[in-house]
Amino acid sequence: MMFSEQDIIQIKNKGITEKQVEGQVSRIKNGMSYSNLIAAANIGTGIESYSAEETRDFIAGFEAKKNDLNIVKFVPASGAATRMFKFLFQFLKKYDPNRESIEAYIENTNDTLIHTFVAGIRQFPFYNEVLGQIKSVKANVESLSTGELCLEFVKAMLDESGLNYSFFPKGLLPFHTYETGVVTAFEEHLMESTLYASSNNKANLHFTVSEKHHKYFNTELDKIKSALEEKTNTSFNVSFSYQKEETETLALTTANEIYRNDDGSILFRPAGHGALLENLNDLDSDILFIKNIDNIVVFEKNKEVSEYKKMLAGVLVEVQERAFKFLEELDKDEVSEADLLAIAMYVSKKMNVSLVDDFDDLASEEKKNYLKSKLNRPIRVCGMVKNEGEPGGGPFWVKDYNGEVSLQIVEFAQIDIANEAQAKIVENATHFNPTDLVCGVKDYKGEKFDLLDFVDPEAAFITMKTQNGTDIQALELPGLWNGSMADWVTIFVEVPLHTFSPVKTVNDLLKLEHQG
Repeated sequence: MMFSEQDIIQIKNKGITEKQVEGQVSRIKNGMSYSNLIAAANIGTGIESYSAEETRDFIAGFEAKKNDLNIVKFVPASGAATRMFKFLFQFLKKYDPNRESIEAYIENTNDTLIHTFVAGIRQFPFYNEVLGQIKSVKANVESLSTGELCLEFVKAMLDESGLNYSFFPKGLLPFHTYETGVVTAFEEHLMESTLYASSNNKANLHFTVSEKHHKYFNTELDKIKSALEEKTNTSFNVSFSYQKEETETLALTTANEIYRNDDGSILFRPAGHGALLENLNDLDSDILFIKNIDNIVVFEKNKEVSEYKKMLAGVLVEVQERAFKFLEELDKDEVSEADLLAIAMYVSKKMNVSLVDDFDDLASEEKKNYLKSKLNRPIRVCGMVKNEGEPGGGPFWVKDYNGEVSLQIVEFAQIDIANEAQAKIVENATHFNPTDLVCGVKDYKGEKFDLLDFVDPEAAFITMKTQNGTDIQALELPGLWNGSMADWVTIFVEVPLHTFSPVKTVNDLLKLEHQG
């Protein structure tokens, strides 16, 4: 591929190489590699399900050890809240209160989202703030019809001259109402960290944010930190990072030409949440909890939800201790065949590693090296909830291009649903991924793994987007909990559905889990 001198300067300034860019072009042109599903992971076949007593034991095991651990809670929080308000933007375009009442509009359009929004309008955590904004610019609020008031309410929420909610990230929007006031999702995550992700009265949290929002997060932190520390007797160490510029990827037109900006420069785009692996890799900790910014409930309900985070951490600690013990044994000059068999059984049954067919025929030294290679990896324990129609990736057994079978979280876009056999496997899936992970990222010698060594580059996504009215083929890096963690030791554990309460649209804030 020929790049102009200007292209080469631009590529170099981004911190990447021509070879990397050529690889991106080639990957888009060659098309996406679909996952080769072997079977759905269900209870007993890839997903663990624990009794109440076992759950209590795992919680106790984690709590007994957590003060000896360096813990970080990692929260992807960079996305703007625009999609939360999509149906409200459509409402602004369509509704004219001079032509019809709000009731007639809802009936004529069958707009159930607006019906829910209007019916619950007083229960939103931002109700008083928005009403105050309306009154600051309109003197005759009491004389407005219901339809006019609804329209003014949505305008006050979304207009740039108003509260401009869609500009801000979800983490900084009013999320929950308490007797003491309204709190953001960001503040709730700090509170939540005191329930499971703190040790020795200290909580470390890392938020990935966009550069344009960083100052607003800092302002919010300055506003709430002192009071929260006094209230919880916890010191909060909060850090932020941006998606790194060198992780951005180019796009091609539908004619497989590099898409360029008006000034002739190459368009580079954010490459999905897989780019955050770089941010995760920069953190030096024993245990990492990962949870999305919008999956947060009111604090009283969170006390029960967080017990399951501690359970997942207890599973991780137990598996990690066994793995470290085995690796230390395998470092010895002599390891008996009986010990090698016991390690192999644990790796197979408890760590979901499919051993090679000829494992029994390998020489002792080959068995040692093979088992070390399987054991000495980052470990992730992932909560899985029963699938009741929610979107998201799911747990499957997958065969890779080397013929190895492993447990993976697979997004719907990675599945060739037109393939009848693959579609049948998807039909048999019972659970989905709520992005509820606890990760061990250090080896048995206490050294941090380089997480970039455990990525499946073939798990990249190719998506169709629109740029200035032109259809483009965009490349996304392997998803953070998909291909980016493909070569990790993976353990799936069933957790209750109520541990998953994301806010995808603004109406989700009306659900009981978000009502203080």
